[in-house]
Amino acid sequence: MVGILIVAHGTLGESLLHCASHVMGGRPPQLMQIGVSIHDDPAMILPQARELLRQLDEGTGVLVLTDVYGATPGNIAARLLVPGRVEGIAGVSLPMLVRALTYRNEPLETVVAKAISGGVEGVLKMPPAIEHAAT
Repeated sequence: MVGILIVAHGTLGESLLHCASHVMGGRPPQLMQIGVSIHDDPAMILPQARELLRQLDEGTGVLVLTDVYGATPGNIAARLLVPGRVEGIAGVSLPMLVRALTYRNEPLETVVAKAISGGVEGVLKMPPAIEHAAT
């Protein structure tokens, strides 16, 4: 099973874990997060993140999800990446996370592709609800 680590601003990762647990009907295993605040020193967060990666990797790799590419959490996430072993995606969203969780028993490369498609396909202009007349 591919492990998943979310590295994001503040409590975003914690909120995504909570929402994914609701959608999936329980807390998914091998899913962790690190919240990064404005007061955190990235050099202090990096060893914590590496320890979480160690815990998450069951031999099939880890997917690191972050919120904003180029921001502090994204820069921390980028320092964790090892091609083919620890892959990363920026722009994390609930649809992306749910898709990654759904396909995490596939190879890491497939999980990455499915997570990206979940993020892309999760963004759309909603049509208005059709109101049905009471009968």
